[in-house]
Amino acid sequence: MYTQALDAQTAEAAAQLDESALEQRFLARVDAEEKIEPKDWMPARYRNTLIRQISQHAHSEIVGMLPEGNWITRAPTLKRKSILIAKVQDEGGHGAYLYSAAETLGVSRDQLVEQLLSGKAKYSSIFNYPTPTWADVGAIGWLVDGAAIMNQIPLCRCSYGPYARAMVRVCREESFHQRQGYDLMLHLAQGTDEQKLMAQEALNRWWWPALMMFGPSDANSTHTGDSQRWKIKRFSNDELRQKFVDFTVPQAKFLGLTVPDPLLRWNDAKQQHEFYAAKHSRSGAEHADGR
Repeated sequence: MYTQALDAQTAEAAAQLDESALEQRFLARVDAEEKIEPKDWMPARYRNTLIRQISQHAHSEIVGMLPEGNWITRAPTLKRKSILIAKVQDEGGHGAYLYSAAETLGVSRDQLVEQLLSGKAKYSSIFNYPTPTWADVGAIGWLVDGAAIMNQIPLCRCSYGPYARAMVRVCREESFHQRQGYDLMLHLAQGTDEQKLMAQEALNRWWWPALMMFGPSDANSTHTGDSQRWKIKRFSNDELRQKFVDFTVPQAKFLGLTVPDPLLRWNDAKQQHEFYAAKHSRSGAEHADGR
């Protein structure tokens, strides 16, 4: 019995050494910017992180079809209807690409969908917000898809090959989505007083939820450290949120609209904007809801 116990301990120690050596080799490949492919060895934590992130991303693309799809029959012109149909169709395609990427990690699409329907898996809560006017369609394209692009362009360089390759096409199409949203907002902002008011109210509704698309602050993020070490993510949540604000505020000014943040300031020394979510521990979404 004593000999058997020693043998078991020796085998366990050898397995741990092998696992450690494999992980070091894996990290060396990541640092060398080599793509990790489905049949390559990878740490279980890396695989599970990818499944969580890619499935949440896929679910968000599918659920994201719903608020805009609701406006297809109410689009004001045939041109706008055609654009919106194409956009909603793209979102469905993005979900399909991403489910396929997740399947390469050993999880089935049926499992992923069941997790979504049961509430076990998450999706971006921004798609639960109401869209009471046509201007919301523009705000979603401009702000929500704009935030998505800011998040997703670095994913084209993700260390996991299937995810990175899927994101190349997704980002090309999301760029179209952002432009059509901004174009819609531009036409409203240049229209009647009523139309400009619609655009401003839509910006007021979507600004804070768009900022929260980047996730919790870095201090409260439980996944950012590992994701950046493995080069799944290239930038932290707060870095991406800052980039989005600096990129979007000048666009709002061009439209003649006001970003609904009384603390928004340009910091000339830092050459970037200061804003509510960057100054406070509680989220902008909580601020918007009065919590």
